[in-house]
Amino acid sequence: MGTAARSFPRAAIGLRNPHLAQVQERRPDLSWLEIHSENYLLPPLAPRFKAIEKVRERYDLSCHGVGLSIGSASGLDRNHLAGLKELYDRLEPCMISEHLAWSVLDDHYFNDLLPLPYSSESLKVVCDNIDLAQEMLGRRLLIENPARYLILPDSDFSEPAFLREMVARTGCGLLFDVNNLFVSAHNLHLDTAVYLWDLPIEAIGEIHVAGHSHQDLAEDGKVVDSVLIDDHGSAVTQEVWTLLDVLLSIAGPQPVLVEWDNNVPPLEILLAEAEKAQRLIDGCRLRDEVSHVA
Repeated sequence: MGTAARSFPRAAIGLRNPHLAQVQERRPDLSWLEIHSENYLLPPLAPRFKAIEKVRERYDLSCHGVGLSIGSASGLDRNHLAGLKELYDRLEPCMISEHLAWSVLDDHYFNDLLPLPYSSESLKVVCDNIDLAQEMLGRRLLIENPARYLILPDSDFSEPAFLREMVARTGCGLLFDVNNLFVSAHNLHLDTAVYLWDLPIEAIGEIHVAGHSHQDLAEDGKVVDSVLIDDHGSAVTQEVWTLLDVLLSIAGPQPVLVEWDNNVPPLEILLAEAEKAQRLIDGCRLRDEVSHVA
């Protein structure tokens, strides 16, 4: 398939196991799909890998890693990196990505993507790990901004400044998650316009949108605040669609992925969400064409 997701930006869905057989049978009108890399590492899941190889014959794939632990101060697991390299060499994905987080301590893997302070020390750790990963994988990594719930102490950078410095030092790109920004902005009272103004927009190679949940915080029986949880368990909210449109108006057309990992709906609902994203991409492209003619 080549590089359809990049050369002609399209919307896509995350391909999860409940929909694997349906996608193979129905062949929805998409140019690319995203998979979680660790679900297809060889050799333990060989039958599932053979299924994704069949999907790869028709679609470009973006491989989204969830276990590399880019923020680990102890460095990266080279065996895990070797497994990823084998996977990527066989699938030849159009994009590969990892989270700006850590999840490994003393060889123990946690189920959560844990936050790190935006400090000079953390920046060096992250950049060293990205350099090693890109060297071993032989590919450019896209790093995803996290959903945040608190401001960690000892931070020297805002998140956009940290991302900008990370990109400049390593040459990596960004997987920018619009829902994560929306969640973080609500929880930490951030100004999204100020955030986007400081972001290295030119480094964005893929965009995510997803759903989130709302939880009230009570004190003495009264609601005093609320927190948004990035749970990927519902449809994208209108506020996140609006923020995506703002980002596209700044960044230009980009490949956009709809994530839905919990309470996974029927395939038709996911495809309808992707159609919404595609309309925003097409609208962005049309605005660009009009502005160039003018």
